[in-house]
Amino acid sequence: MIVFLQAIASTVGPRGRLGTLYLALGCATVGAVSAERALAFDGKEPRSLAAATQPLTIFKDPRAALRAGLESYHAGNAKKSVEALRYAADGGESLAQWKLGRMYAEGDGVTRDDAKAYAYFSKLVDHFADDEPSPRERLMAAGAFVAVGVYYLEGIAAAKIEPDAGRAFDLFRYAATYFGNADAQYNLARMYLDGNGVSKDARQAANWLDLAARKGHAPSQALLGHLMFNGEAGGPPQRARGLMYLTLAREAAGDRPTDQWIVELHSRALARASEGDRKAAVAMLEYYLTRRD
Repeated sequence: MIVFLQAIASTVGPRGRLGTLYLALGCATVGAVSAERALAFDGKEPRSLAAATQPLTIFKDPRAALRAGLESYHAGNAKKSVEALRYAADGGESLAQWKLGRMYAEGDGVTRDDAKAYAYFSKLVDHFADDEPSPRERLMAAGAFVAVGVYYLEGIAAAKIEPDAGRAFDLFRYAATYFGNADAQYNLARMYLDGNGVSKDARQAANWLDLAARKGHAPSQALLGHLMFNGEAGGPPQRARGLMYLTLAREAAGDRPTDQWIVELHSRALARASEGDRKAAVAMLEYYLTRRD
């Protein structure tokens, strides 16, 4: 599974969000607070197999193919964008490689194929291991390192890729330190907590989670809050601060089925929290959100 970036919504001020967060903390006395194949051909006879395997001649160069593919994708024609993006990717366009990797990983306009996704993401990892990404490419480059790392954690039978926790750890660590990527930091923390490819170390896990949580990464906020609340972060329990992070994560999770584990962690902590814990968490939330905005 690839863990993707989640951030706290910032379209309203800190006081507006506090109303929702207060309710999540169960503070009934607090009042309401104001509140993204090439261009379609002629659509007639399908091209022959031989023609379909020939290099496209409709595009002047890979950059033109990239533009056409992205335009088609953003117009809602994901299937029709694939051929153009492939042409661009084969011509070395990094953004096309990234887009195709995501599409194959998610089954977006194509049949899901982890082997193909891995192949495209790996091209990016090889490229950016040697060449410095531009500022606009940093997020894409970091995401490719994380995606390949996740594939190494689980392995891909179709591509004959065996699980390799050590390789995954190296990829996550590079993306976490060089790019400061929150998904990589979260995955590193999970490896430290599970002792997967590295010795168990709750304190190291908490350190990586703290870095990602400060970026608004909801899974990191939830896991860090859980560890703090229960005193499993390498120190004594920090119930109010743990509840604060769990509440932030709970707000970001919404009702998405994939984030129900966050909802459950928050509910369990809330049920065990004292009134003093809740009031202290409210004060921390207000200070935290004021400093963020």
